[in-house]
Amino acid sequence: MSRRKTERLLNLVICLLATRRPLSAEQIRQAVPGYDREGDEAFQRMFERDKNELRELGIPIDVVRDPWEDEPGYRIERQSYELPEITLEPDEAAVLGVAAQVWQRASLAEAASGALLKLRAGGVATDQPVGTGALELRVDTRDPAFPALWDAVRDRRVVRFDYRASGSETVRSRTVEPWGVVSRRGRWYLAGFDRDRQAPRAFRLSRITGQVASVGKAGAVQVPEGIDVRAMVGFPDEPMDERVAVVRVRQGACEGVRQLARAVHPGTDGWDEAELVFSDPERLAGWMASLGADVEVVEPPDAREAVIRRLKGAMA
Repeated sequence: MSRRKTERLLNLVICLLATRRPLSAEQIRQAVPGYDREGDEAFQRMFERDKNELRELGIPIDVVRDPWEDEPGYRIERQSYELPEITLEPDEAAVLGVAAQVWQRASLAEAASGALLKLRAGGVATDQPVGTGALELRVDTRDPAFPALWDAVRDRRVVRFDYRASGSETVRSRTVEPWGVVSRRGRWYLAGFDRDRQAPRAFRLSRITGQVASVGKAGAVQVPEGIDVRAMVGFPDEPMDERVAVVRVRQGACEGVRQLARAVHPGTDGWDEAELVFSDPERLAGWMASLGADVEVVEPPDAREAVIRRLKGAMA
C-alpha cells in the first residue's frame, strides 16, 4: 500500500472517529486530505474502495440514514472500534515505543490534525482527545538533535554539528554524511561518514551540542551498498561507574523520581531531597530537564552542568 493511500485511510478513520454526528460523503470529501482534489466520480469510486478496505480490516463504519436528509451519513462508533485492555511483555512494549517515536516525527499527525481543523471550521463538532493525545504518541529520546538528524537521513542530506567527545569537555565541529539513526541500549546514535576524519563513525546524540545544520542539497548522500548501521554502534559502551545524584524535588510532585530514588529525605521548605543512582550524566540531565521547575540537581557538578546546558539550549 502506498504512503499516500495509507495517509488517506488513516485520516478517514480519524475523521469518522472524531465526529459527534454522522458525516455526509461531501463533508468527508472536504475534510479528509486526499479526497478534496478529486472530481465527483473519482471521489465516489475512491470513497467506496476505502470504505470496503477498512471494513475488511475489521474497522466498523456505520451508515446512518436520516429520513430528513437526502444522503446517508457515516461514522465509526468508538465502542466498536476500541480494543480491549492489552498486556504487553517488556520487549513488545519497547518495539511499540520505537514505532511511536517514528510516528510522532512523521507527517501523518500533521495531516490528520488538519482534517480535524477542517471539520471544526465547517461547524462539525469533534471530540478533542482524538485530535491531541491519540495523534501524538511519542517516546522521549531526550536528545534535541533527533528530529533534524532523522530528517537528514530521510532526505540524504549532509549535516554539521558540534560534538563533545567521550570523557572530554572539548567540543569540535563535525561534518557528517548520515546513513542512519539507531537506538542501542536506550541510547540513540547517528551512523555515517565523518568527512573530517574521512572514515565511518558513530555519534551519540546526547553528546551533540547546539543546533544541527543542513549542508548542501537533498539527495547528496549515498549510503554504501551492504552497510550495516547497527553494527557500527555495536561497540561495547564505555565503562561508566554508577554514582549518586542528589536532587531536590518539590513536595507533591515528581512521583516517578521518588519511586526510582534510592532514598528520599523529607524537607521542611516545600522540597524533599532524593538520591538517584545514575551512570550517564547526559541521560540524567535529559530526564531532569524534562521535569522543569519541580526538580533541582544539587550534585555532582557535571550532572548539574549538564542540566543547565539542556535548559539553556531549550531557551535558545
